Amino acid sequence: MKKILSLFLIFISIFSCKSDRVDGVLIGGTLFAHQSFSENQKMKKLISKALTKDKNAIIELKDFPNGGAASGYDLGYVLTQIIYRIGEKDFAKILNGIPKSERKGFAGLIMVGLEYGDHDNDGKMDNKRMESEFPKLTKILNE
Repeated sequence: MKKILSLFLIFISIFSCKSDRVDGVLIGGTLFAHQSFSENQKMKKLISKALTKDKNAIIELKDFPNGGAASGYDLGYVLTQIIYRIGEKDFAKILNGIPKSERKGFAGLIMVGLEYGDHDNDGKMDNKRMESEFPKLTKILNE
């Protein structure tokens, strides 16, 4: 009985922990802290799919419930990390395949993700601008 209980506790501790990283994509502190276990699992799946250029996952990520404020900035940071990983050109192709009505919200998230994210891992906000960092995306999102 003791052995079964020990195995059960190990199983629970391994599979019930939230993760703040998915394949190198960091889920920022405030967003991560306010996620339930199930929300974290869903976000992890969406990030994994988005890294394979799944447009539906990218739309779902954009619309992922985040509670607003700093969590919104963290969601933008997740999105910009994905853009850097798959490349602006491929992300632009994905955006072009999304109806204009679904594009609403991307620009704001990308802007805050670039401004407040730490993509170079130096411990400071990058303070980058979408117009200079992602000119193709800027053009598509301003159509």
